[in-house]
Amino acid sequence: MTSRPADIPSTEPISKSRLRLWLKLLKTSGSIEEELRRRMRAELGTTLPRFDVMSALARAPEGLKMSEISRRLRVSNGNITGIVDKLTEEGIALRVAVPGDRRANLVRLTPKGQKIFAEHAGRHEAWIDEILAGLNADDVAGMMLRLEHLSDTLEGD
Repeated sequence: MTSRPADIPSTEPISKSRLRLWLKLLKTSGSIEEELRRRMRAELGTTLPRFDVMSALARAPEGLKMSEISRRLRVSNGNITGIVDKLTEEGIALRVAVPGDRRANLVRLTPKGQKIFAEHAGRHEAWIDEILAGLNADDVAGMMLRLEHLSDTLEGD
């Protein structure tokens, strides 16, 4: 039999426990994201959305259409356009015409963009490591297992 945390009454319906879990996940994720946003601004002079776009492009060296970036990041094309425009102006990204489709472009990181992203990604990893330093290897493995189970359940696998 599994035990309940002290702050969850044993008579509480599972629906209430699931709601409390959802709220705790939101609060925890929000706290981590807020700290990342603060560090991105203060230490790198950039934003988390900009980092996310660069990250998506770094994982697709052949390039991505704007709609693919939007889909991967789960945001609207409008949110991506301004970021890509700025990255292009700064020589961090470039747009390349898609053969056979005059209206479509692929967006790629330039060598300069790859270098900047690698530096930012290293800092990002170090920050995450620092933020989550209170978790040991067993904590991380257990949480990963449970979150993978949750993802599989939500995806219907």
